[in-house]
Parts: sequence; structure tokens; C-alpha cells
Amino acid sequence: MSEKSPSSSPPEPAPRKPLTPAAQRALAEAAARRKAAEELAAQDAAARPKEFQGPKGPEPTRYGDWETKGIASDF
Repeated sequence: MSEKSPSSSPPEPAPRKPLTPAAQRALAEAAARRKAAEELAAQDAAARPKEFQGPKGPEPTRYGDWETKGIASDF
């Protein structure tokens, strides 16, 4: 049986290599694209008309079931 002493700690991770300028540019471009996509999604959500008499809660077509008057049906 192997015994571990209580004072032993897991090995420290190796230090990360510095990123190349190309990698830094790629990360910056990806962050800019994510920010633009979030802004576009927020604008799109604000522009959509409000739904009346629709399902309450999460979108049923996304989660696979629909509930009407307490009866759930899967599709």
C-alpha cells in the first residue's frame, strides 16, 4: 500500500509560455467578435415583438416538450 504524507501537496503547474503576437491578436479579435455578437443579440431581443398567450418558462421547442393546461406532451 502506498502512504501519502498529509503535508504533501499536489505538484504546482508548469509556468505558461508567453503568447506570440499573432496569438495575442487572435485573442483580441475573438473578444471583439464575442462583444459584437452580444450587442447584436441584445438589439435583436429588444426589437422582437412581445409574445402574448405563449408558453410560460423556457422555450418548449428548445427543451422538447410543451405543456398546456397541466398536460405535457413531447415532440
